[in-house]
Amino acid sequence: MPTTAQVLKCFQLCCDLTSKYCSIDLVTLDKRTRNVIILAKEEINLEIKPTGEREFV
Repeated sequence: MPTTAQVLKCFQLCCDLTSKYCSIDLVTLDKRTRNVIILAKEEINLEIKPTGEREFV
């Protein structure tokens, strides 16, 4: 289950991406690291840590 901070950051990032007409291909929770993964287009890979910090991968 994602943390509240991850849910809020994920919603914000998804809204930002779609407002720029970037399609989101995948949103999932990595059970090993507990990070939320967002894949958009071919070049945008984001990870949201349990603290809500985002990181481009």
